[in-house]
Amino acid sequence: MNLARLIRRQLLSLSGVGLMLGALFFAAALTPTLVPRSYLTQGALAGGCFAIGYLAGNLWRWLWHYLELPEPSTRLRSQVNALVAAGCLIVVVIYLWRAAEWQNSIRTVMKMAPVETAHPFKVCAIALATFAAMLLLGRLFALVSRFLAGHAKRIIPRKVANVIGVVVAGLLFWSIASNVLISTAFRALDSSFRELDALHEPERPQPTAPERTGSPGSLVKWTELGRTGRRFIASGPTAADISAITGQPAHDPVRVYVGLAGGGTAQARARLALEELKRQHGFERKILIVITPTGTGWIDPSAMDTVEYLHHGDVASVAMQYSYLNSPLSLLFQPEYGAEAARTLFAEIYAYWTSLPRDRRPKLYLHGLSLGAMNSEKSAELFETIGDPIAGALWSGPPFESRIWRSVTASRNPGSPAWLPEFRDSRFVRFMNQNGPTVPPDTPWGAMRVVYLQYASDAITFFAYRDAFQAPAWMSAPRGPDVSPELRWYPIVTMLQLALDMAVATNTPMGFGHVYAPEHYVDAWVAVTDVRDWSAEALARLKEQLAAKARKAGPGDADDDPDRGG
Repeated sequence: MNLARLIRRQLLSLSGVGLMLGALFFAAALTPTLVPRSYLTQGALAGGCFAIGYLAGNLWRWLWHYLELPEPSTRLRSQVNALVAAGCLIVVVIYLWRAAEWQNSIRTVMKMAPVETAHPFKVCAIALATFAAMLLLGRLFALVSRFLAGHAKRIIPRKVANVIGVVVAGLLFWSIASNVLISTAFRALDSSFRELDALHEPERPQPTAPERTGSPGSLVKWTELGRTGRRFIASGPTAADISAITGQPAHDPVRVYVGLAGGGTAQARARLALEELKRQHGFERKILIVITPTGTGWIDPSAMDTVEYLHHGDVASVAMQYSYLNSPLSLLFQPEYGAEAARTLFAEIYAYWTSLPRDRRPKLYLHGLSLGAMNSEKSAELFETIGDPIAGALWSGPPFESRIWRSVTASRNPGSPAWLPEFRDSRFVRFMNQNGPTVPPDTPWGAMRVVYLQYASDAITFFAYRDAFQAPAWMSAPRGPDVSPELRWYPIVTMLQLALDMAVATNTPMGFGHVYAPEHYVDAWVAVTDVRDWSAEALARLKEQLAAKARKAGPGDADDDPDRGG
């Protein structure tokens, strides 16, 4: 009985303005953005948006009272509240009814099977639980603030005491969250990912050929490569695999990888990578690619297999692990590690490469996916390489914080869309998506070729904090081919939707979101590395075969990494 009375009292204490604004935020959260949602993620998102809307309504009501603005009569307020509440309820019902239709508008452009229902009752139940948890946390914060302010009022004015109470409570909650909860979670995750990285898969035995990384003759121990490194070394195509598809003689590609256990510092690991690359005669190949992996050290096989087929195996690639954590966690907890590792490895490789005769050294390229793309951007300084520039770079799915990508996108030619820009005369930088480049293939290049491969449905690329108060440019017409025509911008809510989209961006079919397809890498590598010995028909066959191979592998092989494209 006491519990029922307590619940009733808590319900009666809820803000009417907050509930109405929260209902509108809840409804807006049901609309589509870039990635399809399950009822679980949709419910959590809607509940979180409801809580934020409720908070905004509460703050509005507090500000009204604080400024001592005139209050309407009780009767008028009741009538207005009833009308507004009815209107909000109607909006919520309509939006719940249309939720499945909106999700199918995303699934259609991604060629996914439609859903019959959005599970509105499950969504509402999860949203209610999420809102209740956040409300409880908010009320605990208010209780602590009032307690601190009450003690402060004994020696300082009331309004100053209230401010101090809120500030101190905020610092207290932040300290607990960052120093206790977040730090504990970080240590647990780091340990978990470290153990995962150390796992040995029986289907990937140690190579025996002395020219392979991790073999008995290698400078890099197989046990020190880490899970992602062993996968990279063991999964590449052989000369026989390449010849079977191309019908021409081929080389065994050179793949060098150094895991975190390969050295105590980034400098030590970079030197080991250089020596291993020299041991395998990687500088005698036609193409040399310095790869910056994603957070866990994962390298997308769709990217590297493709370039090795295009150049008949006459390719050497080198990469170095800098973290056990996946990309979002690595970016959050160790933001400097990736940039330092990328910079150190490039400096080692570039210094040796520039010491070689220009007519007897490979063309040097950079590559990175996602966080790897952002850190790869930072690896080479313009003034360091301007006298002896590299040949180019392919960066796929660059995160929204990528420095060069942001600068080029912001300076795009007038009239070109933000999701696939054109930059000046396209001699230095080009953008590609599922449909290839924005300019004709015979458009002249400059001395260096940089290509960004990106999908309009990739929230990791197109998220921005300003989406909270300003509609993003990529939403303007014309939209990307993989973006729902039903997508609309809502203040605050759209930013939260896109933040969730980032977390699930690798759950899309291949060729959408943050999962980059080998057939799209073909066009990108053809442009970057100036492939000329393939006919259009042969390239089409290669795309079909690589796409079939990637999709056949499925989640049991290349797609089962916890950092899949992240």
